[in-house]
Amino acid sequence: MPRMLDVSDDVRAEIGDEEADLLLRGESAPGSYDCTSCRTPGDSERERTSTVLFVGDETAVLAFAHATCIPSQVVTVSEEQLQGAVRSITGDSPAGEAVAVPENVPGGQAVLGITSGLVLINGELHPALVVEPTAPIARPGTTGPGDDFLPLLIEQGFVPVTDMGSVPSQLAGWSVLLAAGKLHAVLQPGTGGGGQVAWWQAHQALPVTEGWRNEANRHQKVLVYAAPVGSIGQQPREDLLRDALDKAAASGLLVAAMMPLAGT
Repeated sequence: MPRMLDVSDDVRAEIGDEEADLLLRGESAPGSYDCTSCRTPGDSERERTSTVLFVGDETAVLAFAHATCIPSQVVTVSEEQLQGAVRSITGDSPAGEAVAVPENVPGGQAVLGITSGLVLINGELHPALVVEPTAPIARPGTTGPGDDFLPLLIEQGFVPVTDMGSVPSQLAGWSVLLAAGKLHAVLQPGTGGGGQVAWWQAHQALPVTEGWRNEANRHQKVLVYAAPVGSIGQQPREDLLRDALDKAAASGLLVAAMMPLAGT
């Protein structure tokens, strides 16, 4: 039975026309699936479904997602990250482990790490997300070792942070999606006046602490900080995360924006 599948040109180029046509005819695609984004059930016979191809160093994995959650696309990841994606797809991923699937990441698709934490500014706690890519991000159409992650974000409206003593300004058209108390996505404006699309999307909704969720609901705003690869790292405690943010800001390696909270 034909499936209601979206197969992007990039996915088709990777898997070939023959396999793409088999998918569309329903000969190699499942009817029901667990969405690789929101992890809830989907049915490709009844609802639009995206094909998402994760490509590692040696292997590739084809996954399925609600078209309303994430568009069909190819995501290049390391082999280690691909195994994390496989665990997420099969439901074997431990709580909190996820592989980011960003859409329209400035400079091209990349895997973005994201950490939640509370930051103290002028004596008040604010919910924050810290975004750091796993590799340098080059400007589209360029090659080489350069990293244009921060300049590209500044062009999107993020502001440079030289110290952590003030709250960044709000970025129009962007928002942070929290659903059922878990982090699902960072959304950006769509092209051509369309609706919002996911800039960062969790494969498996990420849990946040009760304190973070309470402050997010109180402020209805989230502070989003971004830094180049290697600037922040995975910090096990909020005080260490703050120290890393302070150092990145002092070194001119931090940008930020305030975004409204979508969901609860």
